[in-house]
Amino acid sequence: MFCVGLEGCSAQADGASPGPGSDGGASTPSSGSVVPGFSTVITPTIPTPSGPDGAASAPPARIGTPAPGQRIRFVPSQVVLPGGAHAPVLSASTVSGQLMVPEGARNVGWWDGGAEAGDPFGSVVVAGHVDTKTEGLGFFSRLRHIQPGETVVLHGAGHTASYRVSSIVSVPKNALATKSGAFDQKVDHRLVLITCTGPYNASRGGYADNLVVTATAIGLAK
Repeated sequence: MFCVGLEGCSAQADGASPGPGSDGGASTPSSGSVVPGFSTVITPTIPTPSGPDGAASAPPARIGTPAPGQRIRFVPSQVVLPGGAHAPVLSASTVSGQLMVPEGARNVGWWDGGAEAGDPFGSVVVAGHVDTKTEGLGFFSRLRHIQPGETVVLHGAGHTASYRVSSIVSVPKNALATKSGAFDQKVDHRLVLITCTGPYNASRGGYADNLVVTATAIGLAK
C-alpha cells in the first residue's frame, strides 16, 4: 500500500481559498492597516515661530521610523510530533491540483502555497505518507494516535513555532480542499497536518480518506 503525492487521498488544492502573496506567504493586510510588530509613524506638527527679521525659523522635524519587526516567520524544515519523533520537512508544490508529497516514508512536505510558520494568519499545511510500498509505515502514520491538547513543534532557520492540537477529523479525499478548509488562508494562524486514512482500495487509487489534524498556535514563533 502506498500514498504518493497523496494519490489515493489526493490533496486537491484547486478549491483552496485564495492563497499567498508574491513571497509564498499568506496574503498581506490591505493598505492602511497596521502590521503587527510595527508602530504607526506619526510626524508631529511643529509651530513655526518668527525670527527677529520676521523670517520663519524652526528646528528640523524629527521623522518617525518603524519599530523593529517583532514577528518571526520561517519556512519549516523539521516537524516534531508528541513524544519527540521528528522528520525533515521539504517544500511541496501542487501539480494539476494535487499536493505532491515528497517521496520517502520519513519525509513530509510543507505546502509552499500556504502560510509560513509564525505568520499572523493562514494555514501552515504539512502533508506526509501514512505508508509506502517499499518502506512500510510512513512518519505520519503517527497521526492516527495523536490526541487533542498535545503539542506539535516546527523548526526552521534557527526558529521554533509550537502548536496545540485542537481537532482531528477524517475527510473524504474528494472533499479535502472544497469542504475541509484545510488549505484556508483566511483564518487565524494554525498548523494543518494531513495524511491518508480509511479503507484502502488499489483499484480506486489508494486510501478513501484523508486524516486532517488541526493545531492552534501557542504564542509567537521564537
